Amino acid sequence: MRTDIQRYTLTYILIALSSAVYLFSAFFSQSLIDMDMQTLVDMGALFGPLTVLKGEWWRLVTAMFLHGGMTHLLMNMFSLYIVGRGVEMYFDTKSYLSIYFFAGIIGGLVSLYMHPVSVGVGASGAIFGVFGALAGFFLAHRDRIASHSKAFMKDFGVIIAINLVIGLSIPSIDVSAHIGGLVVGFIGGFVLSKNSKWLLVYNTMMVLVIMAFASYLPDQYAQTLF
Repeated sequence: MRTDIQRYTLTYILIALSSAVYLFSAFFSQSLIDMDMQTLVDMGALFGPLTVLKGEWWRLVTAMFLHGGMTHLLMNMFSLYIVGRGVEMYFDTKSYLSIYFFAGIIGGLVSLYMHPVSVGVGASGAIFGVFGALAGFFLAHRDRIASHSKAFMKDFGVIIAINLVIGLSIPSIDVSAHIGGLVVGFIGGFVLSKNSKWLLVYNTMMVLVIMAFASYLPDQYAQTLF
């Protein structure tokens, strides 16, 4: 176990952070199973009127470490455990962090666009970004690792399909954040697996996307909500 933690330190740190935040939210919600909605908002959940109209953009990051209940947390952390270790094998720490956080943030912005008055929490967008990064890696190197690539892409397709079906069948799960994170991660995985020196280019592209959303959303909210 110690060897596994040392090898995949970043993945375990992300899991530990989300778990620790969940315990805090459970304490304030007075429940270990289901979180109180107002508690989640107070702790930094995504909520359009506060995030966009009040300029509380920091919620795009804090919401990634909050979860709505024990099932939500366990499902996300298990997924991160499975795919995060793969990304940690194929990408350096800076690339992993960039993909994870940009996927989570932009996934959150897509969610804010699609659901202006919903409360959003969870690491799903970031985790789908990690899924996407692995897909991008195997696509970029499909000629050199053809057999592994085909097997991975088959499993990847099944996993994504199952998650999308679950997301579409459960109203509280935001598929738009999943898709946004998946696209961001796929781009990062493909580009950075070709050349890790392109990290600055990738980061710049993602920052510009975030700035475009941040510039557009207030006007869109003003027209939609008022």
